[in-house]
Amino acid sequence: MRSWGIVITVCYALILLGLIVPGAVVLGGPDFSNWQVFFGDVGDTCGNWLVRIPIVALLASQALLLFLSVDTSHKRLKPRAHVLVSCAVAAVLTALLTAGVIWSLGFAIRGDNFWDALFEKEASVLVFWGALWVLWGIVFYLYFRNSTAVVTRLLSWLLRGSVLELLIAVPCHVIVRRRHDCSAPLATSFGIAAGIAIMLLSFGPGILLLYKKRLNSYSTRPSA
Repeated sequence: MRSWGIVITVCYALILLGLIVPGAVVLGGPDFSNWQVFFGDVGDTCGNWLVRIPIVALLASQALLLFLSVDTSHKRLKPRAHVLVSCAVAAVLTALLTAGVIWSLGFAIRGDNFWDALFEKEASVLVFWGALWVLWGIVFYLYFRNSTAVVTRLLSWLLRGSVLELLIAVPCHVIVRRRHDCSAPLATSFGIAAGIAIMLLSFGPGILLLYKKRLNSYSTRPSA
């Protein structure tokens, strides 16, 4: 099961870097005249440290959720450690979704002035995201600390949250593109990319959980 977790994590990394990141560049940028310009913009985007941090967070979260959910050892581990790690990972992803929703709505309503009003420095983006992370981490821990199926329920929340975030980010992206805003499409395209990435992320651990559940049912059947 762990080998399959590694395979799914690698496949998710290839999808994220090969499809979602270039897709966000296409959504957020102007029309490209040639492939050289396109690949240059993709390289510049991946080289930005503000973009690298969410990418690393997504890949690390995918790996952590997979290896937390497919542990087949018979050791009785303390549930508190698992709850804290699971809630922290889910809080990171939910913070990305929440930031995507807030930024998309802000740019759709106020246009390019929204960014200048709240995020004059790039560090403000990380502070805002970190505050959301702490807030969601507290909420998840208080809600799931006595739950016996933390990862399964958190994955369900992430899937629903990504769908809701896309339902908000996509119309906002259409609005800002029709207004021909300058920086607004970059934020809304980030919201769309984050929503798709987290939606795909939630399927990876979910698939292995289904396999693990089926294998456990085989082991508990009485022998003939």
